[in-house]
Amino acid sequence: MRLLAKPALAALAALIALPAIAQDWKTDYRIVRFGVLSGENESDRVARYTPFQNYLEKTLGVDVEIFTAGNYDGVIQALAADQIEFSFLGSSAYAAAYTETEGGVIPLLTSLQNDGSTGYYSVLVVRCDSGLKSVDDLKGKTLAFADPDSTSGYNVPYYNLVQQGYQPEEFFAAIPFSGSHEAGVAGVANGQFDAAATYINNEKNGIPQRMETKGMIKEGEVCVIWTSPEITSGPFTARANLPQGLIDDMKAAVMAAPTAAPEAFKEMTGGADSTQQGYAEVNHDRYQWIIDMRDWFKANRKG
Repeated sequence: MRLLAKPALAALAALIALPAIAQDWKTDYRIVRFGVLSGENESDRVARYTPFQNYLEKTLGVDVEIFTAGNYDGVIQALAADQIEFSFLGSSAYAAAYTETEGGVIPLLTSLQNDGSTGYYSVLVVRCDSGLKSVDDLKGKTLAFADPDSTSGYNVPYYNLVQQGYQPEEFFAAIPFSGSHEAGVAGVANGQFDAAATYINNEKNGIPQRMETKGMIKEGEVCVIWTSPEITSGPFTARANLPQGLIDDMKAAVMAAPTAAPEAFKEMTGGADSTQQGYAEVNHDRYQWIIDMRDWFKANRKG
């Protein structure tokens, strides 16, 4: 019988141990939690992500919980406090989490649309019958932003409006926060706000289109009068202090969802109106400009 040399034996032992090592994270993480931002009301958020939650439980072999909060900062703080492991974040919310945790989060994946794009747009919407056709028409009107940590619902529209010569605090009569994208759009529809900031991926998919599908607003009730430059879609994000095996397994599960759980994937990405085909890998460099924009806010505004 031919005996293996000690180095070969050590290498073989290490190879045999790899599967066990890869699964070690399950000992410490019997429940894995992922956060979802407050772009829509909580009951719809939970309903939309529950099939995906069930898919993750089956794929990862551990319990999976959905974490929601009343505003974006609640999810960001949950990441910073190690209360959740992963989260779907907008670009600005990722930048806020990166700053809050001093680099303690890692962007993994972002949305890949059917047209191959990985971006979306901030828009300002008004009632179609309001007679408001442009930003100039909003002088002295009320513009609702979504949330202070929303990329498309606040940071990008505010920043770009300033670059285009509008000083929001002076130009508009009021610029309140509605609390969520849906609340802002609904406020426009019911006359509470003259305009609201939200987002669309394209002409067929976005917050207004989704609200029409759900019967929250009438078809053709709100119209877009301003569109931002393209924004890199926000990342599915992990805490940097997680075991690499957990990060790799979760990333693989999310990446595989479009084919492994097509109905769950379709539901979480917009249902019948979804224009997302899957996910693309991203790194921090894609979002550095968002951090730079947030730094501009700190340098130019109070609070």
